[in-house]
Amino acid sequence: MVNQLMSVEHPEHLRPVIARLTTLATDLHWTWNHGGDAFWRSIDANVWERTRNPFVVLQNLSIAKLGRLWEKQEFRHELDRLAQALEAYETRPRWGAEVFPAPDVEVQATDGAAPPQVAYFSMEFGLGTALPLYAGGLGILAGDHLKAASDLGVPLVGVSLMYHEGYFRQTFDPAGHQQEIFAHIDSRNLPLRPLSLAGEGWQRITIDFPGRTVYLRVWEARVGRVRLYLLDSNDPLNNPSDQGITSRLYGGSREERLMQAIVLGIGGWRLIEALPDPIQVLHLNEGHAAFATIERARCCMEREQISFWEALWATRAGNLFTTHTPLPAAFDVYPAELLAKYSSAYTPALHVQPDELAALGRADVGAPAADVGAPAADVGAPAADFNMAYLAMRTCARANGVSELHGRVSRHIFRPLYNHWPEAEVPVQHVTNGVHVPSWDSPWSDEIWTEACGKDRWLGVETDLCAAMTSVDNETLWNACGRERADLVGYVRERLGRQLAMQGADEERVREAAVSLDPNVLTLGFARRFTAYKRPNLLLTEPERLARILTNRDRPAQLIIAGKAHPEDTHGKLLLKSWIEFANRDDVRGHVVFLYDYDIPLAQELVQGVDVWLNTPRRPWEACGTSGMKVQINGGLNLSTLDGWWAEAHEPDYGWAIGADPSADIERDFRAGAAAGHGDEQDAEALYQLLEHSVIPEFYQRDEHGVPLAWVNRIRKTMADLVPRFSANRMVRQYAQSYYLPALQGFRSRISQGAARAQQLAAWSTRLHAHWPNIHWGSISFAPEDAGTLVCVQVYLGDIQADDVCVQLYADPVAEHPGYCRAMSRSEPIPGARNGFVYRLTLTSERPLEHFTPRVIPNPALAEIPMECPLVRWRQR
Repeated sequence: MVNQLMSVEHPEHLRPVIARLTTLATDLHWTWNHGGDAFWRSIDANVWERTRNPFVVLQNLSIAKLGRLWEKQEFRHELDRLAQALEAYETRPRWGAEVFPAPDVEVQATDGAAPPQVAYFSMEFGLGTALPLYAGGLGILAGDHLKAASDLGVPLVGVSLMYHEGYFRQTFDPAGHQQEIFAHIDSRNLPLRPLSLAGEGWQRITIDFPGRTVYLRVWEARVGRVRLYLLDSNDPLNNPSDQGITSRLYGGSREERLMQAIVLGIGGWRLIEALPDPIQVLHLNEGHAAFATIERARCCMEREQISFWEALWATRAGNLFTTHTPLPAAFDVYPAELLAKYSSAYTPALHVQPDELAALGRADVGAPAADVGAPAADVGAPAADFNMAYLAMRTCARANGVSELHGRVSRHIFRPLYNHWPEAEVPVQHVTNGVHVPSWDSPWSDEIWTEACGKDRWLGVETDLCAAMTSVDNETLWNACGRERADLVGYVRERLGRQLAMQGADEERVREAAVSLDPNVLTLGFARRFTAYKRPNLLLTEPERLARILTNRDRPAQLIIAGKAHPEDTHGKLLLKSWIEFANRDDVRGHVVFLYDYDIPLAQELVQGVDVWLNTPRRPWEACGTSGMKVQINGGLNLSTLDGWWAEAHEPDYGWAIGADPSADIERDFRAGAAAGHGDEQDAEALYQLLEHSVIPEFYQRDEHGVPLAWVNRIRKTMADLVPRFSANRMVRQYAQSYYLPALQGFRSRISQGAARAQQLAAWSTRLHAHWPNIHWGSISFAPEDAGTLVCVQVYLGDIQADDVCVQLYADPVAEHPGYCRAMSRSEPIPGARNGFVYRLTLTSERPLEHFTPRVIPNPALAEIPMECPLVRWRQR
């Protein structure tokens, strides 16, 4: 694995040294803990400065040089210190150990960490440039999730794919058109270990595809206290085409994408089953891995000797689905015939018909006449496409969006699965994303945080940090911002010079790069995926006006741009081309820089050095958008549309908002956003006005010491209030307390005693669906009482037992009234009726009585309603 150091000829006394170095270099804890940077630089300064990757430094270290280094006491002392620090990090008591119950079977802890109980599946993980297995925000969020779980001691493992080309690298032709480069990623050159379980050699997972078996090797990445497992189809036992299944992230045909989804989901859960530790919670980070829920149920049915549907009732309680998608069109959807091709060999093991499995991913399934029931194939109807997000919703007991606004958007998106339920009750909650602060803070910012809040501030509960940050004085904050800006300007000049030289620019143009930008000028940053709904060219609506803003003699500004367009997004590429053309104009050159190939190292530099972060998505199409969270860690401020996280974070004291009120109607925003360009002109004008009359003047309004007091007050308040609130610490703790622990308890309850509870629930659901259409209503009466209004309604349940359902009185929320939903009490039976009862409730409300409607729903004390059983029967008014 480590080229020269793996030679069998090295001296005996160096073997433990090599082992310790390898442990340090292959544990990605170094991506956020920089205590060893000087040590790795001392081994090979050139390699370190070019890669900032200990694993590459180690790969280029010869045995002879290691022998010379080992003779130096300073080297031995520093190696001991780093090894002891890593051991202390991995073994010290953590928050997670206090809140997670012990596993319900006897297991052997490894590496001093608690045995994992949660499996976190994601199509991509952005942990650092050493593992280029990410495309954008979804992967960066997943990487931050793992890091925060490690810091907090949450017993979790990650599962993904090992991509041999990864996502594309970006360059441009002379005309400014994006060019994609897919470079080969050699797994032997990555900080990975082949996974070996119980001394059985390299772990392999197998999956049956049409006409052949596909073999998947498993790699292991150490991420502090947690592990990330990567499935790799590049195995010589596979045919050449199957070796390429895990080649490109989000690349290839729809069939190749489906094969990747099967490998990640089914192959991933088979790996989980092979691990020695009991994984009992499955967290799907987006719907790409939703087949894992099916494979989990299959394994359960075989182990417990129950039916597939009973097993799904057991395992669903332990499944969580996080959706990041703000647009229905962005879900992974596969043609019915393609799904049939790949499921035909799989469904016999489930003892279900292919149409039954396909129905789990369809919206147009058959159901009782007036209600939504369990998915059932509609015989004779044309087969609809298979939606992975629908599959996730139907096989998980809990679901969440990634910001408060995105939760509302997601309830709108998934409403077709819950017909006759109010949109507000569509079962999607929200956990607003957060960022892993140690991965994104600058050395100057880290110094401030450490001085104010202590070295271990992100290893536990973060709410105590707010008060400490408010005490940081003005000059300390402003000096840090100045150093960060200067560092960024130096980095941009060097990177721009290399970029121009590689393009063949003349020497004078390359020399100009060395004086581009000014370390004392207000610096704006904008970097993200270039696609229409993100409106990356909103600031270019009036190019001449923007040029005047940037080149103002008394109050200049400068702008750094970066981003990629999807290879098939022609419009996104044109948006990129517009910025490159603008940046090359003679009148703004030196004030605007476009940097190629946006990746984690570039993102880290930008968020650590800009004064203001721009974000201009078309509301409400930004699920969360975490880049602005990273900026505020380092004293940067946000100027953004009220979308994603900024809609819930923004207050006038923190930063600036563009456009609509965050309480605006979601459906109206969807209709408006669907019209190309709707609202863009107004938002562009608002953006220019904010820059000209608020942002830039405030930056240059200084006191007698040269400090912009109003600006620094914003920085202090933002760092104190928003950084802890939007940290990955808070996010992972919220997932643990609100989702993982309930899922763990729910699964254990349903699987105990031979899955008796799951079997009971499956039978309960079957009874409800069979007899639900026969529920009908009798009379309703309203009688004044001293305490309010007595509401009485007759309900005829027929063959359904009264304890299986709940009768409620419901009213929609309206402008002046909150929503209302209360269970009614069952009282006397109705003479001559089978399971007919009168239900009563004393209503204390000033709302008109016509606002209130009785309904019958499955008993929410028995299951997650409507997530697991979306039946509802309303009394017609």
